[in-house]
Amino acid sequence: MRPSMMLVPAIGLAIGSQVACAQQKAPTRQIAEAVAALPTELRDGAQVLGYRGRSNRLVELRAGTNGMICLADDPADEEFHVACYHESLEPFMARGRALRAEGKSQSEVQQARGQEIEAGTLAMPDGPAALYSWSGGTFNPETGDVDGSRGLYVLYMPYATEKTTGIPAAPSRERPWLMFPGEPWAHVMISR
Repeated sequence: MRPSMMLVPAIGLAIGSQVACAQQKAPTRQIAEAVAALPTELRDGAQVLGYRGRSNRLVELRAGTNGMICLADDPADEEFHVACYHESLEPFMARGRALRAEGKSQSEVQQARGQEIEAGTLAMPDGPAALYSWSGGTFNPETGDVDGSRGLYVLYMPYATEKTTGIPAAPSRERPWLMFPGEPWAHVMISR
């Protein structure tokens, strides 16, 4: 191979590496974006999990003190998405991430987690547990807000039903509604 032809792949690798690095956000930016999903008074004490280097594995970017865990925007996903939830949901959330990393479909993830909860090998909260999220839109670093996003307030209430809560299960953007009634991961959805 001629030296000039060897240069083309080398340049391609260098450019690709720079593009990959450019997509990776600084930890301070990931933290600011992740905690934007929380009410202001909970942001400073939240643990934040995000991404370092070229790894697609979540790592701790900041320790927490208030029981909330926030996930940074995944650089491999084109749509902006951040979420924060109470630490009592972490076993459930971490198991879902692990199963999806194995290539499991959403229905396979639900089935596996359901079996593990039933067997007592996967813990769920004993009572209500909150989750906050933003999906879509863009983060505004000047204001700390997410512009043009769809937000949710979610309250996990294991095994809740319409009868036990008085909350309808029909989806609505105008009022709270109960998703997955009767399941261990039943939760109240509230659009914001």
